Amino acid sequence: MNTLLRLILVFGSLSALSIGGGNTVLPQMHLDAVRNYHWITDRQFADLFAISQAAPGPSILIVTLIGYAAAGWGGALVATIAMIVPAGALVYFAARFWNSAKEAAWRHAVEKGFAPLTVGLVLASGVIVAKSADHGYRQWALTAVATVIFTCTKTNPLIVVGVAGVLGWLGWV
Repeated sequence: MNTLLRLILVFGSLSALSIGGGNTVLPQMHLDAVRNYHWITDRQFADLFAISQAAPGPSILIVTLIGYAAAGWGGALVATIAMIVPAGALVYFAARFWNSAKEAAWRHAVEKGFAPLTVGLVLASGVIVAKSADHGYRQWALTAVATVIFTCTKTNPLIVVGVAGVLGWLGWV
């Protein structure tokens, strides 16, 4: 199958499933991009994720970078459009329907169900990225320390990112 068509199928379907944001589909994105279609390696996936998170703009820029790695500029454009259009259309129609059901009891039940679902999907995404990026005990330790800092303190994430970057630059991780 043509790579551009495969990009449309992969990211179009991921777009429709991205409840809670694009990062919730990272495990499936990793599986497709790295294992199923070999567009990038594990390490490249982790690097592209880091670049997409550090860059200004939507966090789903990783899709553009994977598309570029798979098929150049055309792949970047096709993957980005495939990821944005279905989710945008779905949100538009869901918001109209959701707004018309303000007082429905089922709406509150669905909202309560989506919150833990989204947390689980984001947690799974974090594990996938850590497994792709961390290959030694020092990297796993740094990931664990950063996770504890992020979840237990109010430390500015830029400080943690800066310290981790310096440790990496010095070759300590």
